[in-house]
Amino acid sequence: MVTKQFVSKAMRNFVIVLSVLCLNINFAQNKILIEHGYLHAGNGNTIETASIGIENGKIVHIKNSLTFDVDKSKYDLVIDATGQHIYPGFFAPNSTLGLTEIDAVRATVDFYEVGEFNPHVRALIAFNVESKVVATVRTNGVLFAQATPRGGAITGSSSLMRLFGWNWEDAVVSRDEGIHMNWPNVIRYGWREVSVNKDYKEEIAQLEVFFMEAKNYALSKEKNKKIDLRFEAMKRVFTGNQRVYFRADNAQEILDVIQFVRKFEIKYPVLVGGYDSYLILDQLRDSKIPVMLGRVHELPRTDEDDVHLPYKLPAILQNAGILFCLQNEGDMEAMNARNLPFLAGTARAYGLTTEQAVASISLNPAKIMGADKDYGSIDLGKSATLFISKGDALDMRTNQVTTIIMDGKVQSTRNHQDDLYDKYRNK
Repeated sequence: MVTKQFVSKAMRNFVIVLSVLCLNINFAQNKILIEHGYLHAGNGNTIETASIGIENGKIVHIKNSLTFDVDKSKYDLVIDATGQHIYPGFFAPNSTLGLTEIDAVRATVDFYEVGEFNPHVRALIAFNVESKVVATVRTNGVLFAQATPRGGAITGSSSLMRLFGWNWEDAVVSRDEGIHMNWPNVIRYGWREVSVNKDYKEEIAQLEVFFMEAKNYALSKEKNKKIDLRFEAMKRVFTGNQRVYFRADNAQEILDVIQFVRKFEIKYPVLVGGYDSYLILDQLRDSKIPVMLGRVHELPRTDEDDVHLPYKLPAILQNAGILFCLQNEGDMEAMNARNLPFLAGTARAYGLTTEQAVASISLNPAKIMGADKDYGSIDLGKSATLFISKGDALDMRTNQVTTIIMDGKVQSTRNHQDDLYDKYRNK
């Protein structure tokens, strides 16, 4: 008969062996060297033949590999990127990626809640790291998503998520980093008619009442005050670094957002959409409110607009000195997040330089969301989160990701579409 002492000892030995194996897996590629690739650092800098050293998940050197003599024997993994391009991980801001699998199947949709004022609704706890859609997006170089709720006037709180992880707790970069608002529409667009919103001022007044109550709650020093989950969710808007994302497109709406921000002394406002921003560049620049531009691949909103206006907006804001990034809100936005690099490619064709276009989906969104200390660019001391593509990542004809590194660990570049391709090709 096996004794408890023997079982205990055997179990202890098993745990020790398993721990050693896990340690070997985690540290097998603790030091990584990438050589000879064309570096697009995300901050505007480039090196045609770059040498990038990675240790303990951080970038420890960025040199020209033609002039830098490195001892390769000190590295666990050496990646030859000759003829390839190196980019920082791209971001999908203001996205339902990870919150929905099939939009037409209600049971898979986790981004919408009933009610008008829901700042306490947290998108991150519904984030699905096992999503097959997420896997297809990663293979185009998009390694982060701002999981964002929808519905109502105040839709809830977003969180910045890695697109790799065991669960949402493992994937989260910045939890509850911002509150999202749908600003009232001046103009209502129906199926067959366009009308003025007669309730516009009243809807703004309702928002002002809610924000005033939230601000008073946040700044109150009353010890035994009644807990309100909605106001608790907004405390850091007034006492910390929580952002407020205002969804607005019309010029009058944007001007009213600027006034609203001043009235409530919101420290970190962000404009989402901003279609008419080109009409009020001076006011927007003076307000120092960054913009998450709407989908570049869309038609003009009015008959009077330049037919190429959506394509030109990024360059217009860039030339005006306004911090902006690209996002992909709209129909089928989760699956279409894989096309974010190509939105940047279109913006490049209409006025941005290549490095400005790269920044619009890497360093710029990281700055806007407050994550640029660790992510968004390939810089010394930052997290080694990057990918390597055989060709230009902003061109759908040449973007072919061969290597993904997230926080210093090499990740798989495959998704279920690759598996199905191999399955039927070999049939």
